[in-house]
Amino acid sequence: MKRILVTASGGAPALGFVRSLRDAPEPMYMIGCDCNEYNLLRSETDEKILIPKATDPSYIPFLKKTLKEKNVDFIHCQPDIEVGIVSKHRDELGVRTFLPNQKTIDVLRNKAESYRYWEKAGLKVPKTILVNTVEDLKMAFEQFGLKIWLREIEGAAGKGSLASPTFDLAREWITLRQGWGRYTAAEKLSRETVTWMSLYKNGELIVAQGRKRLYWEFADRTQSGVTGITGTGMTVSDPRLDETAQRAVFAIDGKPNGIFSVDLTYDADGIPNPTEINIGKFFTTHYFFTKAGLNMPYIYLKLAFGEPLPEIPRILNPLPEGLLWIRGMDKEPLLTTIDEIENAKRAFKETLGSLKNDG
Repeated sequence: MKRILVTASGGAPALGFVRSLRDAPEPMYMIGCDCNEYNLLRSETDEKILIPKATDPSYIPFLKKTLKEKNVDFIHCQPDIEVGIVSKHRDELGVRTFLPNQKTIDVLRNKAESYRYWEKAGLKVPKTILVNTVEDLKMAFEQFGLKIWLREIEGAAGKGSLASPTFDLAREWITLRQGWGRYTAAEKLSRETVTWMSLYKNGELIVAQGRKRLYWEFADRTQSGVTGITGTGMTVSDPRLDETAQRAVFAIDGKPNGIFSVDLTYDADGIPNPTEINIGKFFTTHYFFTKAGLNMPYIYLKLAFGEPLPEIPRILNPLPEGLLWIRGMDKEPLLTTIDEIENAKRAFKETLGSLKNDG
């Protein structure tokens, strides 16, 4: 039986990973680690271990001791910072990992750096400026006006982002967050976003699935409208998306390995622009795909161990289009279809029309 260690095990992404492996056709023993004692208790692993934060000097020694004592075979990290740190120490951990090379991880953890690679490769990307000084910020506003998007170069879930702020607000915001040199400014694109989650092995694409985000949950609680919490996701199949996402991956790494979750935003011309790649980790709602019939965490493990893969109907977008994953706080996610939503809207319009006729 494989012994798997999962970090940040009480967080939503790790819960999806663990649940996916519970749904796999073979039993696994899972050990959960988390640096937050409250999150730890939400873990659904067989064991739960409190560990230091990834930024703590004791993190790697503590992790190495845990891996050895628990006879772990494989480690999977979901938080961006843990992917980066574990990757740097992968050769000394004594367990399997399935990660891209270190240079790829370093580039993709830096949004300004990945932008430069994509621009050089000729991909359509929003013009991006690294904001080191107030003068850089002025230049950005001269180019983009109020159609501007500010975000930190590292981190996820729209961390520290601002959408269409005034110049004064942007300057004070970056100063308050001590963000000079850690922020980029870019042209603000449309609200239509999509994610393309993929698995590679030695440069070969094994499987990929597109998912459109219909809205952000709690979007009205942030200035930017981005929370990192998908409210409802929908499976999509778009050849242009498939092509663009693959180009974005190979612009960074000529021989990709592991998980590449490509985030893209559509511009005014309807062209998907890559904005970041979440590297070495699955996006938060990947259990959606598992419940729909595509267990990517299980395929990922089989690739890592060099074992025969489960049947995959096709490499690109094996799931039907129009499946929905509806989420909310303290609610079990619901797997349904866009047809069910359209039926409800149609009934609503019919009843509304009859009320007007009665009047």
